[in-house]
Parts: sequence; structure tokens; C-alpha cells
Amino acid sequence: MAIIDKPSDYFNTVLYTGNDTDNRTVSGVGFQPNFLWIKARNNADQHYLVDSVRGSTKVLHSDSTEAEATRVSAVKSFASDGFVLGQEAQVNRNSGTFVSWNWLGANGTASNSNGSITSTVSANTTSGCSIVKWSGSGSNATIGHGLGVAPSMVITKSTGGSSAWGVYHISLGNTKILFLDETGAVGTNVAYWNNTSPTSSVFTVGSDAAVNHSGNNMIAYCFTEITNYSKFGFYVGDALNKGGPFVYTGFRPAWIMIKRSDGADTWTIYDNRRTGFNVDNNPLFANDTTTESTDDDLDILSNGFKIRRNSGRINTDGANMVYLAFAENPFVTSTDNGSIPATAR
Repeated sequence: MAIIDKPSDYFNTVLYTGNDTDNRTVSGVGFQPNFLWIKARNNADQHYLVDSVRGSTKVLHSDSTEAEATRVSAVKSFASDGFVLGQEAQVNRNSGTFVSWNWLGANGTASNSNGSITSTVSANTTSGCSIVKWSGSGSNATIGHGLGVAPSMVITKSTGGSSAWGVYHISLGNTKILFLDETGAVGTNVAYWNNTSPTSSVFTVGSDAAVNHSGNNMIAYCFTEITNYSKFGFYVGDALNKGGPFVYTGFRPAWIMIKRSDGADTWTIYDNRRTGFNVDNNPLFANDTTTESTDDDLDILSNGFKIRRNSGRINTDGANMVYLAFAENPFVTSTDNGSIPATAR
């Protein structure tokens, strides 16, 4: 699998200020995104998640179990360097501050028959990002993802009905699940992943509505770990008793999301743009509509991140914390022969 030397070709964060203008283009992404996640920073508005497989006007909210809604005045379309907005306040309120997290998928979709249920897939094998749509059966099934490598993380949601967001994370294994819209600890049930790990061609779903809602369309965002670009792992909190955990990713992170897995707490999101310097202490929360927080300190470093606060969300003593991270700059590039660190910027 290729090593990515310029992560911003595949993931980027863009900040913008709303102006309540129709057909307003937000640019600066650097590519046409296939998966777009918008959150108001200074207003308690819902998270807006859209993708190219379902269509830009089809919105899901990570903070809610709500079914997909059509919002023709939110994200109207994807553009070559960003996206086009309408006048919906939750994404374009006049003078509101917003963040957009943007992922590059594939150009177009393909039918995938590798699983027991045929899926529609937009898979970028270079960046390890796949958007997968299928019709839920409510019984054990396999779903083709198109990555060619087993996903490290799979996030699922029923688009046609009310249900939780299911999250498979490689650090938890195939018997465990977290829910993106909830604060709860990890759950255990064969009805989620049928106690079966993803393979290079398919992931397995059970009968639960969060992963395979009978009679409803489903969407999955699948990610596999790519050198210099993405990392999926866990660390153990120390409440600063040992100086705070350092987590090695092999790159300077552009985006980090952390969740305590063995206890109740939020999904905490950091990026390299909203604060822009260390200490980074302005997280947002995937399961909550609240505005930016002003605590939960961490440092974004050239080769990972360092926890700087005794916080239940990211540093409970002895607690297991799972995370996913996407890169700003690699610590080592493909031309360094694995030995010379890339310049940290």
C-alpha cells in the first residue's frame, strides 16, 4: 500500500464564517470532498454529515438517532475545491463561525457483490476511506467495502429509520461496539458484528438496527490505517499522575477524535485549525450539539499527541481511551527510507 506524503490531498479542515447567502461557495479544501462533516463553533447546532453516495442534500447528525433528512438549503453541492451552501442557519448563519472536516473518497461509485448483500461503494484505496451503502436485512450479513485491506474502523447508520450510530474499532475487537451519538461505555452483543472481524473485502453485520436496520438503507464510513496518514488505536489514561499519556501516531495530527471505551464520556474532537497552537483546548463533541469547549488540553506534536489535563473525557486514571487520527504532516516521508524525520511544521 502506498505511503502518503501529502495528507492534505485526502483530508483537510476548513474554517469559515457564515453569511446567510444562498449559493455561497466555501473553498480552500484542496479537493472535491466525498464525505463532509460540518459543525457550528459558536452555536449549539447539530452536526451535519453528508456524503457523495447519498447526495449532498441528504443530512445525518452524529449527535442524534434521527433518520436521514433532505436539506436543500444546507449543503447544496460539492465543488472542486470545497462545497456550496444554501441559507440554512445550522451551516451558514450570518456571522456564525463554522468548521468543516473534509475527506476525499473515490470519483464515482461502484456496485460491490463481495458480500452477501450487494453494496454501493465509493472507495479510495490510497487513503483507506470507503463510503458504503446497502439495504438492511435485519439478519447476519456481509457487506463489501472495496478497500482491499481490512478496515480499522467502521461507522454505521440507518438512513431510513431512527437508530444509533454503530462504531467498530479495531482496538475493541469484533464482540464490542460503541455508539457515536452516545456517551455510554462499550457494549457486547453478537447482534452487532456477529463476532466477526472485517476482512480485506467485507465487514460483517448482525441483526441490530444500528448496524443492519431491516427494510432501511444503511450507510457506513470505513477507514483503514495508512502509513503517514491515519492511525487507530488506544491509550490508558493516567490523570497526569505520570505526566499525561503521549500517543505516537507517526505524523503530526490534523484531526483527532477520542472516546473512553470502558466508561461513559463524550466523543472529543480536536483539529489543527481551530486553535492552531499548543495547548489545544477547544474540542467539539460528536455526540453533542454544544459549542466549543475551553478545556481538555492536549498538545499536537510532530509525531503524535500529548495529553495535558486530568480530564474524564480524555485522561481518566486507568481508563481505556480509543482514538482515530488523520495527518497534517508525516514524521517520515517515503523518500526518507524510514530513517529521517520529515520537517515538522
